[in-house]
Amino acid sequence: MTTESSTSTAQDSTAPSPKPTGHIDTGDLRSPAISFTQVGKRFGTKTVLDGLDFHVHRGEVFALLGSNGAGKTTCINILTTLVRPDAGSVRVMDVDVRESPAEAKRRFAVTGQSAAVDAHLSTEENLVLLGRLSGLSRSAAKARSRDLAEKLSLTAFMSTRVAALSGGMRRRLDLALSLVVPVEVLILDEPTTGLDTRSRQELWTEVSELSRGGATVFLTTQYLDEADALADRIGLLDSGRMAGLGTPAELKARIGEDTVSIRGTDGTQLDEIATDGTVTGLAAALEPWTSRSPRASVSLHSPSLDDVFLAFTSAGSPH
Repeated sequence: MTTESSTSTAQDSTAPSPKPTGHIDTGDLRSPAISFTQVGKRFGTKTVLDGLDFHVHRGEVFALLGSNGAGKTTCINILTTLVRPDAGSVRVMDVDVRESPAEAKRRFAVTGQSAAVDAHLSTEENLVLLGRLSGLSRSAAKARSRDLAEKLSLTAFMSTRVAALSGGMRRRLDLALSLVVPVEVLILDEPTTGLDTRSRQELWTEVSELSRGGATVFLTTQYLDEADALADRIGLLDSGRMAGLGTPAELKARIGEDTVSIRGTDGTQLDEIATDGTVTGLAAALEPWTSRSPRASVSLHSPSLDDVFLAFTSAGSPH
């Protein structure tokens, strides 16, 4: 039931829900869920990772962003023991993935870009089969599949053959398969690629709920709005190195302030003024224009994650 780019399982709407908080304490800082320490990797003459160094706190959602060729896939492959680093170390819940790959695999599950399911079986049959392969008794596997189906809104589709499921339902099933046996770290490699807006947002809600339950989520994505909505912290990968790291708000604050754009009735921009985003600051910025051009239009611009990506990476696009 598992493939290199798909779901692997460990042994042992509208808008998404608010981001989870309150998971990190000082103990987590000393013992992160995931750590990359001076990791290097070359393929032939090409350096893909160049002294990559960062960590992921326990219980947080961490999003890794980068353009094609930045090194995201290599990070995932090293983290999941598919590729060995040439230098440095990678640890998952204090287990070195190069020295103890089997032990590391017991700590995480992966949902990849492709579905690792049997399209001829039903939703329930896929879940029960993977539960049995993971060492659960038949009764335990059935109970676990029903529990996951309820949590991920799959109950109405348990008897449906996978071939008949929508793309959004198949991705929910991928996520459920990753959770058949509870794990400490969930790795999501572009989990919503190809989904419609509603399905993406519904999956965001499920990921947020998993984090609230204590799971650490390591996420790669092509969608900046997805990282903005889900991530407690974001890492910006550029040419194999970490170009920027912080919360979405911290990264946005590093590239500039809010600005007020004032345009005349003919659409011509009259002024652009920096502001701190408060009511007082906005009133002070507009005060000179209340008598000078009272019919002018006003728009407020805050730095976006798109602005952050363009500022911190050389390629300028995550796609």
